[in-house]
Amino acid sequence: MKGKTLLAIDQGTTSSRAILFSLSGKILSLEQKELNLAYPDNGWVEQDANDIWNDTLEVTRKLLNNLKDNVSSITALGISNQRETTIIWDRDTGEPIYNAIVWQDRRTADYCRQLKKEGYEPLISSKTGLLLDPYFSATKIKWILDNVDGARERAGRGELAFGTVESFLLWKLTNGASHYTDATNASRTMLMNIQKGEWDDELLQLFDIPPSLLPEIKDNAYDFGSTSEDHFSISLPISGMAGDQQAALIGQGCFKNGMVKSTYGTGCFALMNIGEQYKVSENRLLTTIAYQFAGKKTYAVEGSIFVAGAAVQFLRDNLGFFDDASESEGLARSIDSTNGVYFVPAFTGLGAPYWNPDARGIISGLTRDTGKAHITRAALEAQAYQTYDLMGAMQGDTGQSVHTLRVDGGLVANSFVCQFLADILDVQIEVPKVVETTAWGAACLAGLQQGAFENIDTLGRQWHAENIYNQNIY
Repeated sequence: MKGKTLLAIDQGTTSSRAILFSLSGKILSLEQKELNLAYPDNGWVEQDANDIWNDTLEVTRKLLNNLKDNVSSITALGISNQRETTIIWDRDTGEPIYNAIVWQDRRTADYCRQLKKEGYEPLISSKTGLLLDPYFSATKIKWILDNVDGARERAGRGELAFGTVESFLLWKLTNGASHYTDATNASRTMLMNIQKGEWDDELLQLFDIPPSLLPEIKDNAYDFGSTSEDHFSISLPISGMAGDQQAALIGQGCFKNGMVKSTYGTGCFALMNIGEQYKVSENRLLTTIAYQFAGKKTYAVEGSIFVAGAAVQFLRDNLGFFDDASESEGLARSIDSTNGVYFVPAFTGLGAPYWNPDARGIISGLTRDTGKAHITRAALEAQAYQTYDLMGAMQGDTGQSVHTLRVDGGLVANSFVCQFLADILDVQIEVPKVVETTAWGAACLAGLQQGAFENIDTLGRQWHAENIYNQNIY
């Protein structure tokens, strides 16, 4: 495998990226394009699904064109994606029938409350490991079927297909030859029985979703198909797929029971590997599939925070505090404390362990002395306070104390954030050498399927820390 490379498509909430890795995880090439979000109504969050596809196609083509004769070095392609974001498209044309409804969207909050009042949440949790919340795909699918003219009738005739983003991209990359999802993404739809590993008929009936819409569920490392030669100068085997947070868990080498990673991107998502035994959380976390190989499932408990890096974007774009997000660290360090200012970034509700879709953001403790440095520091400190809640819930669920937290995502380039995490959590914070852990996880899955790596233990041994932060209470 000397000289071989792995290509990853990392389709996130705010950007689409193509990254080429060596087998040791070194980034050889990267192309990225920002992706717009639309807010057509209060609590609604959408994207143009064609933009998701076209941007992905554009960055991948650009990367491959830059490689020229070295394209033949690529062993396989892996895909990671923003999870839960819901797309329904025409099977004949591949055209979406409505915008992609993004995971942050809260339009189905009233419907979820109604189902809770009717007593359905325990049933849903026992089967899916999830709580009844607008976050997940099921109620988004139902909304599209109920609100787009003719959609439900067309779905009943088998004319439409549903997928989360990886499934949509796979369909487009293979020109409709492959309609698959992977176990991690399927486990986030609120339609999969994650013990049995299959779509659940009772849940499909509850949400009035025809089974013909759904993709087939496969392992994370699988021969999903090959890219059509219409798209690129080479046909590439697509052999790995995972939702972004599970891909990051894999990229961080968290293959042992009790290991935890936390990603600080648009939102914050902490996952603890809990092994092969399924367990419903008793502390309002989610149980999800961490990864699945050869039909064998490994589970994780997850704490989902909807706003992390998005709080810094808010300060930059909405309030004009700075021109570049990297300036937030200097502002935070320019003062000794927030002077009593606290920032609760609940722009799209509160996730774990509160699960309040109606909550909204708060900045409190303002005085005449408050400046943008205080508010910026409070926004960064909020990430540690939110994570503290998640770590406590994880310990309550598993009885295991967290001593080390492997972190990734755009915010961990901010050393203030990492040190404050270490101080508040009293754990060792480890930042990996391979910082693009989500894309690297997808690449690893593709490499595993193609024999580039012997097994996941091989991947675990390749993980190394670039920076380590320990508690430094001053």
